[in-house]
Amino acid sequence: MKRNWTDEELSEHWLLTANELALLPNRLDYNRLGCAVQLKFFDIEGRFPRSPREIPPAALCFVADQLRISPSVFPQYNWQGRARKNHRADIRAFQGFRSFTADDTSTLELWLRQAIMPSDQNLQHLYEVVLDWCRDHRIEPPTHHRIERLIRSALHRYETEFFDTIVQRIPPTTQARLDDLLELEQNDATSAPMSDEASIIATPFSQLKTDPGPVGLASVLKELSKLEELNALELPDDLFVDIPPKILQGYRLRAATEPPREMRMHPAPIRYTLMAAFCWQRHQEVIDDLVELLIRIVHRISVRAEKKVVTELLSDLQRVHGKTTLLFRLAEAALDNPTGIRRRQPIMRNWATSPAQ
Repeated sequence: MKRNWTDEELSEHWLLTANELALLPNRLDYNRLGCAVQLKFFDIEGRFPRSPREIPPAALCFVADQLRISPSVFPQYNWQGRARKNHRADIRAFQGFRSFTADDTSTLELWLRQAIMPSDQNLQHLYEVVLDWCRDHRIEPPTHHRIERLIRSALHRYETEFFDTIVQRIPPTTQARLDDLLELEQNDATSAPMSDEASIIATPFSQLKTDPGPVGLASVLKELSKLEELNALELPDDLFVDIPPKILQGYRLRAATEPPREMRMHPAPIRYTLMAAFCWQRHQEVIDDLVELLIRIVHRISVRAEKKVVTELLSDLQRVHGKTTLLFRLAEAALDNPTGIRRRQPIMRNWATSPAQ
């Protein structure tokens, strides 16, 4: 709940109605104030505050002023006592809510798996979804830790079902090729054992994770090799077509961050699903990298060709330096004295005997 409330917001959300005032206990100011702030908190959030620290100070003072009670008595309210338990029961009945049951756990978990988790698996988002579901069904939500356990249990069951579904779509030949990607590349059986760091780099699966590298023919050939290896897997085109990109990206990142040794330890459904998600998305990424490399190579060739043309033009200009001036002088002499051209041979000889241009 927000900590800073304006006067308008306090009047809208924390103002006690006549019916609410009638619900409050008559004895002991701190019990009256404690029940009142819990009543308004529940009305806003659909749950009870987990501790006194969740009550905004401005709201506490606003409610205390309505009851003509000093907010300083609030710390005397027993947060674990029987009075608070009775107050919560009264508030729950007043709001038309009921307690969370075991049947609600099963219903909510099934709903999460079928309606929410296929498109959103963020734990914080799921927590808020659970609170909204309880409020919509007029049910007091369980404790924070119980909600977390419920969400993690539902997510585990959803992923188990998801992995089983995906692995059934992957042909056995493709599964075998995915396993081959995790095998170490050693020259012979007598090679010395590799270190953990070396073994991470020495698998085809790890090579698929590498960046294209600098612009050049070697990088293009490297990416073409990756593309050929990914095409050889023959993953079904529709394997993840109905999976939201955000969810698929999460599985792809899990595969990208796990070393081959840990990936080999996963059960087959998890291993094949994670690797397939990675390779399925990596295929498009490699194509994009190849296009980018080719564009940059063409651009580099264009720039080099432009520089070469400019250099040659400048060289030509340097080779004919002064030629225009000489020709202008010849034309000027011919116009000024058409009959005396033969007597002005030095001009022609100077140009003719100049270094070859």
